[in-house]
Amino acid sequence: MEDYSSKSSNTNNQVDDLTTISVRKGQAPGRLDRTEFSVRFRATFMDPAFHNESESIARLEEIAWQAYMDGRKAPFTQKAGPGFADPDYELSVEWLATKQRIEEAKRRWSEPATPSRVLLICGSARNDGTCPGEMSKSFRLLEIARESLQHAGIQVDVLDLSLLTSEYGRNIYPCKGCVSTAMPLCHWPCSCYPHHSLNQTNDWMAEIYERWTAAHAVIIVTPVYWYQSPGPLKLMMDRMVCADGGNPDPTSTSGKNAAKAKEIEMNGWDYPQHLAGRAYGVIVHGDVAGIEGSRRSLSDWLDWMGFIDAGSLARLDRYIGYYEPYATSHLTLDKDAAIQEETHNVALAVAKAVAELRAGRLQEIQAKVKRPRPK
Repeated sequence: MEDYSSKSSNTNNQVDDLTTISVRKGQAPGRLDRTEFSVRFRATFMDPAFHNESESIARLEEIAWQAYMDGRKAPFTQKAGPGFADPDYELSVEWLATKQRIEEAKRRWSEPATPSRVLLICGSARNDGTCPGEMSKSFRLLEIARESLQHAGIQVDVLDLSLLTSEYGRNIYPCKGCVSTAMPLCHWPCSCYPHHSLNQTNDWMAEIYERWTAAHAVIIVTPVYWYQSPGPLKLMMDRMVCADGGNPDPTSTSGKNAAKAKEIEMNGWDYPQHLAGRAYGVIVHGDVAGIEGSRRSLSDWLDWMGFIDAGSLARLDRYIGYYEPYATSHLTLDKDAAIQEETHNVALAVAKAVAELRAGRLQEIQAKVKRPRPK
C-alpha cells in the first residue's frame, strides 16, 4: 500500500495507508418523507392570496419533489472543456459563469491602468428597510469612509450585508465545511451552491466573490453582536474559505468525491491564496464589550488570507455610547467627532496603502517565505 505520509507537508500524524483516512459516514438523517416535504414546500405559499392557485402549487410541488428525490443539484451542465483535469466532466453552467466573472475581475485588478478600487463592507444586520426601522451606525461610519476614499480618487464598491434581512430572495447560505473533509474538496469559487433540489438558490456569494476579487483593498465596518461578528458578516467570512486554499478545478475531485479529494490532499496540496496581496482596514464599534476581540479576529482572518494591513491607523475599535441607552446611540455618534475623524483616518490609511501596493512598494517589505505548515 502506498505511503501517503511521506507526501504530505501538512500533517503531523503518520498515515500508513489509505484505509486510515476512509470517508466517515453516519450523521445525516436521510431524506424527508413526502408529507414533511409538502409541509415545508407549502410554507412559502401560506398567504391566502395564493389559495386560488392551489392546483398550480400542487403541480409545482410534485415537480420539486421529483427534483428533490433525484438530487438534481445542477439542472443545467456542460462539459468542463480545456483547462480542466477532466475536460469531459459535466460542470454546472452557473458555476462556470461565476468562475468566468471572477477571472475577468482578477484580470481588471491586475492591470495597472485600472482605477484603484476598495470594497467597503457594512457588517451590520440592521437597516431602516426592515424591522428595526432605523439605519445602522455601521452604515453611517461606512459613509464617512466612502466619502474619504472618493476624495482620495479611489473607486468605491459598497457591499451592505444588511440587505440579507431586507431584500426578497437575498441569501448567503452557510459553509458546508467541505474543507474539513479535504482541502481540494473546497472549490474556488464555492460549488456547494446553488443546490436546486434543496431550494438553496439565489446565493449572493457568487457575486460577492467577484467583488472581493476586483478590489485592491477591503474595509470592514461592523458592530459587535454578543462578542462576535454579526450573522451576515460571519456567513460571508465562512464562505470565503475557498479563497484561501480552495481548488479551482472541481473536475479533479469529480465534483464532491470525498475519497478522491482526500487522496489529492495527501499527495500534497499547495493551498493557493486566491486573494492574497490586497490591503485591508477594519472598523469595529460596540456599546458594552467585545470590540477588541472582534477587531483582532477580523484582522487575524484577513492576515491569514494573505491580505496586508494598512497600518495601525487602519485597525480601529471604539465604543459609541458606552453603557448608554440604545435609543440615543445615533445622537451619541452625532456628537462623537473623534470617532468620525478616526474613521476618516482609516480610509486615508487604506488609500495610502493601495497607492503603495499598486506601485509595488508595499509587497517589497513583505517577507517572502514559505509556510512550513500551510492551512
